[in-house]
Amino acid sequence: MAFDPITAILNLGNTVLDRVLPDKAQNDAAKAQLLSLQLQGQFAEQISQLQVDQAEAGSKSVFVAGWRPFVGWACGAAFVYAFVVQPCAQFVLVAFHSSFDVSRLPQLNLDQMLPVLLGMLGLGALRSYDKSNGNGNGH
Repeated sequence: MAFDPITAILNLGNTVLDRVLPDKAQNDAAKAQLLSLQLQGQFAEQISQLQVDQAEAGSKSVFVAGWRPFVGWACGAAFVYAFVVQPCAQFVLVAFHSSFDVSRLPQLNLDQMLPVLLGMLGLGALRSYDKSNGNGNGH
């Protein structure tokens, strides 16, 4: 698990407030304010990332805006090869008693690629769901 400095600061702040403000009402109000500050920071961080994403998507440069489609196509091509082309090629080679050694077909290690592909598909599905419910802006 990665270290989250914002949560660590929030936990430290709660511990300090528990010791400094023994009155439950004051303590709860101070913790609520601390949580509000944390959420504002997280929202600001997310908004900044969205602005970067929007600027990248609007760029005319293929090196800026094209990296996501490239990764998607590369993952998709690897997926199709590993789960469609290669098994079919092996079947055809064996069925027609080819002298070609089927173990010589390239083997792809999908352990690192599949999480990227599945993550992209998941985000795409969530975006489609948002747009279908009227939560998207159509971009």
